Amino acid sequence: MRILENIISDRGSKYAVSGGPCHSAEEATAFIKELCRTKKFAKATHNSWALLTPEAPLKNDDGEAGAGMVILRMLEREGLPNHLIVVTRWFGGKHLGGDRFRHVQEAVRIYLEDLRTR
Repeated sequence: MRILENIISDRGSKYAVSGGPCHSAEEATAFIKELCRTKKFAKATHNSWALLTPEAPLKNDDGEAGAGMVILRMLEREGLPNHLIVVTRWFGGKHLGGDRFRHVQEAVRIYLEDLRTR
């Protein structure tokens, strides 16, 4: 599990991104459960994620409507199957409107770049 914390901050909201190899919905659930064993992530407002599997694409917005689809599209463009990416947001008290999608995209870009350089 790779976790990149405090990568984006906007109007009080803070973002992190994490991910790792994953092959099924069950593994994705276990990954999120493991991530949330850390109190900080358990208290996050949203842990949105997506995963490309050979059977079907999987996503979960976790209340951040549309975030899972943004992550999924980026995984498809990257051609990265069997790898889960989770974008975590701690709500800062001010609505971000469409900027929240830009932040989700940027978080995934940061993760993918980190993955390429490892």
